[in-house]
This record gives sequence, C-alpha cells and structure tokens, in this order.
Amino acid sequence: MSESTSANVAQAAAAGANWRRASGFAGAAIGVLAAGAAAGVAVERLTVGRGMRKKARLALDASGPYGSLRGTPGRATADDGTGIHYEIDEGGEGGEAAGAYGVDGAEADESHEAGSGTPRSKGARGGGRRPGGDSGRDSGRGRGAVQPVTAVFSHGYCLSQDSWHFQRAALRGVVRTVHWDQRSHGRSERGRAQAEGAPLTIDQLGRDLKAVIDAAAPEGPLVLVGHSMGGMTMMALGDQFPDLVRDRVVGAAFVGTSCGKLGEVSFGLPVAGVNAVRRVLPGVLKALGSQTELVERGRRATADLFAGLVKRYSFGSKDVDPGVARFAERLIEGTPIDVVAEFYPAFTDHDKADALATVFAEVPALVLAGENDLVTPSAHSQIIADLLPAAELVIVPDAGHLVMLEHPEAVTGRLAELLVRVGALRAAANVGLYGSPAQPGS
Repeated sequence: MSESTSANVAQAAAAGANWRRASGFAGAAIGVLAAGAAAGVAVERLTVGRGMRKKARLALDASGPYGSLRGTPGRATADDGTGIHYEIDEGGEGGEAAGAYGVDGAEADESHEAGSGTPRSKGARGGGRRPGGDSGRDSGRGRGAVQPVTAVFSHGYCLSQDSWHFQRAALRGVVRTVHWDQRSHGRSERGRAQAEGAPLTIDQLGRDLKAVIDAAAPEGPLVLVGHSMGGMTMMALGDQFPDLVRDRVVGAAFVGTSCGKLGEVSFGLPVAGVNAVRRVLPGVLKALGSQTELVERGRRATADLFAGLVKRYSFGSKDVDPGVARFAERLIEGTPIDVVAEFYPAFTDHDKADALATVFAEVPALVLAGENDLVTPSAHSQIIADLLPAAELVIVPDAGHLVMLEHPEAVTGRLAELLVRVGALRAAANVGLYGSPAQPGS
C-alpha cells in the first residue's frame, strides 16, 4: 500500500470515528428532544460540582412524593398478547361524586340540567350530548341501577401513568378513574408484536386502550383524558371503534397533543437545524436502539447534560419545583432507548384529523396546551379545537409540554370543570389545592 493511500485510509478512519462520536451525541440529544417528556433539575448549576449535583438528585428522589400513588391493579391483554398494566381508583359513594346515572341516562345530580350540555367554565363552546350517551341502553344491571362515570387517563411518550400524579391526587375518592401504562412503558409488558419485528403504530395503541376499557370499565359512561401520545391514542380508539365513543364517551380532554403533521414541528430549532435533524433522526435512533446497554451507560454518565437539555423541551417556565423536575426526569430515565427508538417513527405517520372531527364532534371536550410547548405546539391544539364544536380551548401561559406537572392546579381545575359540565362531578366537589406542588405529601 502506498504512503498516500495509507494516509487516506488513516484520515478516513479518523473521520469515521469522529462522525460516530458526533452522531452518537447528536442522536442521544435528538432522541430526548423528540420524546419531549422529561425535565431537568434546578440544581444543575455549573457552579456546583458533579458529585454535589448527584447527591442533590438522590435527595430529591428520596424525599419527593411524586409518583407514589397506587390503585387497585389489573391487567388487560392486548390483541397481540401484550400485558397492559392498569390501576383503578374508585370514586366516592354518595359523597362529592355525581358520577352515577340511571340506565336511561338521567343524571343523579339534579343541580345540573340533564342533556343541556351547558358548560360551567367560561369560554366553553356550546353543544354536548346527553350524559351517558344517546342510546340510553340497559347494560344488564337492571332498571334503575346506576353506572359510575369512569375517567380513563392515557399518558404520553416516554412517561407512565404516574405523570398524572397531581390530577390523580385531586380526584381520588371523588370520581372513578383508571390509569394505565402504555405498552413498553411503566409497568406494562414490552410490546410482543414489536419484539417480533412489527412496527409500532398509533392504531395499535388505540386497540390497547380498547383492551383496557374492556377490562377496567366494561360498562357505563366514560371521560377520556390523554396527554400527548395519550391524546393520539384516544383519536386512534375513536377511528377504529367509533360506536364505543358515540355510545359511551360523555367527555374528552386532549392535553398537549396533536391530530397530525408532527413531521413539521421545528422543536424551536432554526430551519437548517430541524431539516438536518429530520434527515438523520430515523437512522440515528435505529442505531441507538440496537446499542441499548452502551447508550444507557452514556445517559447516566452525562446526566447533567441530559437534564438541562430535556428541561427545555418539557417546561415553559424558569421557576419549576426541583422535586417535580427531578420526578419528570426519572420518568424518562426509566424509558429504555430502544423503546424511544421503537415508538418515534409512529408519530410521523399519525394523522387523525378526519376521525377526530367525525367521531368526537359532539363530545364535550377540553383542549388544553402550554403556550410555550415546543414538542406539540399550541397551534396543534387550536386545530383540534376548531374541529370540535363542543370543545373549550385553554392555552396555559408560561407552560411547556408537561403542563400537567408544571401547572397542575390549572390543568386539574379545567378537568374538574369538564367533569362538572358532563355531570360526572358535583359542582360543590372539593378538588381545591390537592395535588399541588405547594401541598406537602400530595
């Protein structure tokens, strides 16, 4: 081999090594950015030593109560055999929860005009349906029996059911709720179809939600609540099971989500930057997903960089409770990189605008987003609200993608208004400050 050829080979090898290092770093950053579902901690100041920052994270983990709420566990089985973990929190009995209807659809709380659809929150836009669905069908419990309203909460990408901690704390004992972990997230089983090479689709998640409903709330009125990917899951459910939505869904809340065109989101990057991200992202994520152990070690070694990066894409305000921020960071830390890689392509293909407008058109709805959301921008929520005549649009100032953790009282208050609006909750029910970061032990 000639001297010049050897030099060229050496240069090419060096360039390849540099590219691999650069693409590995960029890939990890892009993967976290795309997830948009974690947060940094307020103790990552460069003036504080790495050892001290690590101790601070451990202290926050030990003292923070977030994510500690548990309900009655259950297991649903998806159509590919995947085990889906869910938990049920039962509502009150004769107390603050309205949440009960006769089989003919008449509401137990006489203070709310049945079938009026009159919103209790300012800015809600008319419409609505008879509580419990128009069919008023007898579900087999006998004439005069009551059916509790069940609120089913679906979480977002790289999170778990615990991301609804504050809303769950506020509604415990007030309304019956179901919280579940999407496949490959939280306590649910890794997707069996994906283990066999099948691509993950949002439609599959919609079928998973149907399995959870069949197992945890097989009858009675439903209020569906979804954040980010969870909202997309609700749309996929409606697209594939429209009769279920028409017959049983009396309310819906779409939080920080989108009905399509996610491939056009810029993540706050300049045009050249986002175009470069879109070109390399699929290949980078695929490569990262095949090197799980190596990547996970890298994530742990660069915890401070990781925290600062993801904080930007999760919160819109500078003053975030450190315990809440660390809690959100732990959620994404618990999502393996191969799951991040496995789910990401599904978002580019997501397009449920037509199904949303057709199936959810008459459902009283809350559409809520953070004003500074860089992952699913508030403009996407505006599109959803425009498609739903019975929707109330709420844009929360100084909030990012994880609005339910960043401004829990605002989100919980609007959800409570929706529950009152559809007759699932009495207007006098006290959700107050429960679940606020300012409430110790919440």
